[in-house]
Amino acid sequence: MGSNKKRRGTSRMMTLKIQSLPTWLKIAATPLLLLPVVPARAQSSPAAANTASHAKSSPAAQAATPAQLSDRALAYYHVALASVYEDQAVSEGQQDFINRAIEEYKLALNADPGSPELNDALADLYFRVPGHAHDAEVTARGLLKTSPNDIDAHKLLGRIYLRQLGEGQNAGAPESTTSQALDQAIAEFEKIVALQPKSVEDRMVLGQLYTVKHDSKKAETQFKTAQAIEPESEEVVLNLARLYAESGDLQHAAKVVEDVPVNDRTAKMEFALGAAYDQLKQPKDAIAAYQRAADMEPGDLHTLDSLAQALLSNNQLDEALKQYKQLAEADPENPEALVHISEIQRRQSKYEDALATIRKARKLDPTNLEAGYNEGLLLDVLGRFDEAAQTYSTMVDLTSHANGAYTEEEKNNRSIFLERQGAIYLEENKPDQAVAVYQKMIDMGGESSLRGYQGQVDAYRDARQFDKAIEVSRKAVASEPKNRDLKLMLAGELADQGKADEGLELAKGLITNTPDDRTVWLAMGQIDVRLRRWKDAEDAFDKADPLTTKKEDKTYMLFLRGELAERQKHYEPAEQYFRQALDLDPANAMTLNYLGYMLADKSMRLPEALKMIRKAVDLEPMNGAYLDSLGWVYFKMGEYELAEDNLRQAVQRDQADPTVHEHMGDLYEKTGRIRQAAEQWELSLTEFAKSSSADVEPGDVAKVQKKLESARVKLANKDSAIAPGKPE
Repeated sequence: MGSNKKRRGTSRMMTLKIQSLPTWLKIAATPLLLLPVVPARAQSSPAAANTASHAKSSPAAQAATPAQLSDRALAYYHVALASVYEDQAVSEGQQDFINRAIEEYKLALNADPGSPELNDALADLYFRVPGHAHDAEVTARGLLKTSPNDIDAHKLLGRIYLRQLGEGQNAGAPESTTSQALDQAIAEFEKIVALQPKSVEDRMVLGQLYTVKHDSKKAETQFKTAQAIEPESEEVVLNLARLYAESGDLQHAAKVVEDVPVNDRTAKMEFALGAAYDQLKQPKDAIAAYQRAADMEPGDLHTLDSLAQALLSNNQLDEALKQYKQLAEADPENPEALVHISEIQRRQSKYEDALATIRKARKLDPTNLEAGYNEGLLLDVLGRFDEAAQTYSTMVDLTSHANGAYTEEEKNNRSIFLERQGAIYLEENKPDQAVAVYQKMIDMGGESSLRGYQGQVDAYRDARQFDKAIEVSRKAVASEPKNRDLKLMLAGELADQGKADEGLELAKGLITNTPDDRTVWLAMGQIDVRLRRWKDAEDAFDKADPLTTKKEDKTYMLFLRGELAERQKHYEPAEQYFRQALDLDPANAMTLNYLGYMLADKSMRLPEALKMIRKAVDLEPMNGAYLDSLGWVYFKMGEYELAEDNLRQAVQRDQADPTVHEHMGDLYEKTGRIRQAAEQWELSLTEFAKSSSADVEPGDVAKVQKKLESARVKLANKDSAIAPGKPE
């Protein structure tokens, strides 16, 4: 025996590779020990010990004949040898010893064929040896024919089917194969819990198997039975919470954890509770739960990350920044924390700091899509359009495949970068480049294609190439003749270009008297607003109203009604609609800007208007229309330097907007720069002349023309006053 121990300490350990259980069963499954290291003597073998115990206690053994006793002695001998070979297999690392151990168990069974313990031991050995799973199953099944309630045999079969299930899922086996393994595993564990009803562990496995089977009722029964046996079991609480969450019953998922007294909860329970609150849109409760989890397990990165995200979602930027800095310090090679730090700095309007941070993240991982997206975004905010376009171009190349084949997720990621690149080109007044970028989206097909067509239409509209906008719209409809959104896009373009009846007729043809009609009525209402058919617009919105049930849809409905009232110069009801929309969504940038601008333009409650517009700009710092509104409210307040700064940015981003040029001209005139004012008003008139009639309010052109004529008179008088005298 001494030599055995010496080899055990110096030789390579043999590793028998066994597939791990499915990840969803790791919590509940018992770790499977490989070949045990045991001294090489018969009584040390579990099978031998069990057999000896069985022989002593069995009434049949007490009355055994000398021949039977001789057979059992022979069985013990072979079991002892099997144990020696198992021990040597571990210490020597040789497969041959495993084969010898199997043969010794077979010889033992020849001597004592009715022994359940020997059958269990051989089946268990088969299970632990790669390539012998079928032998293990056959051996266990054979034992159950004579001993149907042998718990060890059922447990072994359960482990075999769990392994098969996990291997099938990992290998992408056909659903019929994994389904069979699942059903077999369920059948075994149903028998196990019937034989051992107090086993919490086995009930947890059975509950998880029912969960995979999508039988939530049976899963719930097993978890609740386990909870009745061990009320404070963390595993039971977590599995119940997960079951309800996956069933969409988030309130019940949270309640499972809430029912556990706070002082008895574990960090994992609090984390699960925080996740449930997150999905229930209860950020304050989520933050509190995550904080309790973090207090129990300080430094747990997963908890810190979830806490930071909850704080960020609740707009607690400073606190979120603190957490993300901790994460960045704890894991300096992980770019994700830096991406979020940059996002916070951007939301705090610290754009240069945000750019420096995101570039650190990209240096750590140049392929990080979120980091690349945010760098382009920040360069755009800072007005560094060429750099932004180049960044997005790099990300487009990074997400491209030579064969043009993409998964849906890849299409979505690539489309995001293409869409941003196209938007940059439009800001740079490069419609041809934008159209080319949007064509790449169209070429990918699916949802990307629809957005690509819309991008091309917008590009042609911005370039005042309205015929091409209609041409692209028709092409889009021809490519997807059943797509309602594309037909509504075409209807809008036709109506804007003097073909109102054709456009509205196309839209009406999409009515199906179903809840889907909401989008059609809204589109028709917007067309009527642009055509100044106020009553028709109101009727369309009235038809859409009963079909509008979601909070975000109600917000948009109120915005459209506010716009309709404002366009008719009904300012009080317009303000009421806008404020109702903000009651539903206080961070709705579109509504904040519209109401703020309306108040500023009427010189009403300017501090309040400024607050609204600044919030809109903070939410969308690249929106030229919002920057124009901000410049305009500063102008109205007499803050001319701030007005000029924002109006310059607006002109830079919306070069084709006549109103932006008009406002810039008004500022120049107010600050004594008449010549520059005249130049801006001339640009305003030029853009008005190119615009669609639907985009021009009556009287706007005449108003700018009057300002320009007045400026020209002043300039002429000034030039005349300073001109040198001419000889007569």
